[in-house]
Amino acid sequence: MANILIIEDDAHINALLHDLLTSHGHKAIQAHSGTEGLICFGSNEFDLVLLDLMLPGVTGDVVLTTIRDKSKVPIIMLTAVSDKEKVVELLRSGANDYVVKPFNNDELLARMDIWLQQQSDDAMAELTIKDITLHVDEVKVYVAGIEVQLSKREFGILKCMMENPKKVFTKNNLYETVWQEHFVGDENTINVHISNLRNKLAKINPEVDYIQTVWGIGFKMSDD
Repeated sequence: MANILIIEDDAHINALLHDLLTSHGHKAIQAHSGTEGLICFGSNEFDLVLLDLMLPGVTGDVVLTTIRDKSKVPIIMLTAVSDKEKVVELLRSGANDYVVKPFNNDELLARMDIWLQQQSDDAMAELTIKDITLHVDEVKVYVAGIEVQLSKREFGILKCMMENPKKVFTKNNLYETVWQEHFVGDENTINVHISNLRNKLAKINPEVDYIQTVWGIGFKMSDD
């Protein structure tokens, strides 16, 4: 389920969008002006914004640039304007996509799905817990903004635990996930890598406990 902000001054279209989104499992917040939309955006977390271009008062152009200055949230413009120059201007101002009114519901939902999936993929490409940031694609880890040099296995262990921070991983879990081999009971291998990982993180910030030992079971990201 995604949390979506609708900024549309036409009450009928706004209601139709709300019903369409909620019927597909999303949560939809309605705003009927540019000013109301910016207030809503400032007080909630959204996964996507549907933004009408022709708004009274604070126009869609202004709302677009204001939101884009603060956030990378996907913004799909709703416009009756099919002028290619205007469309190019909107895209250059930060809009991710646009649909021309009257729009097809299935087309709109398909475009939304594309941007929501990309948003999800982007979120998974960067994991953050406490002051650790792990960049999956770049295979880099930072603690308090300082890069930590990890081995391939250490990176794999940390990534595994950060992807599931509430889960307690047994040594068997970690070995078979990171090494991609059958675990034959060599617990010392995991213990050494966990110890090295803890030491490297602690060199940057010794005040924080990042990895918790759950005695008799395994390891997890620390809640403290």
